[in-house]
Amino acid sequence: MRQAIIGYHRDDEGHWVAELACGHNQHVRHQPPWVERPWVTTAEGRRSRLGLALDCVKCERGEPRDLP
Repeated sequence: MRQAIIGYHRDDEGHWVAELACGHNQHVRHQPPWVERPWVTTAEGRRSRLGLALDCVKCERGEPRDLP
């Protein structure tokens, strides 16, 4: 199920996590060559992706919302 990004925060290891409209969180790492997301590395890049819909596997599994 596709869900819009509504915000971001960093996890305990400093990786960026997208906060989705459904209440779930999803890592949005930039780790070439496996994952190419250079927009994650700057505040402007992250702002530009607000509203972008990501596939939420947690929604598909029927998992409860993540804690804030």
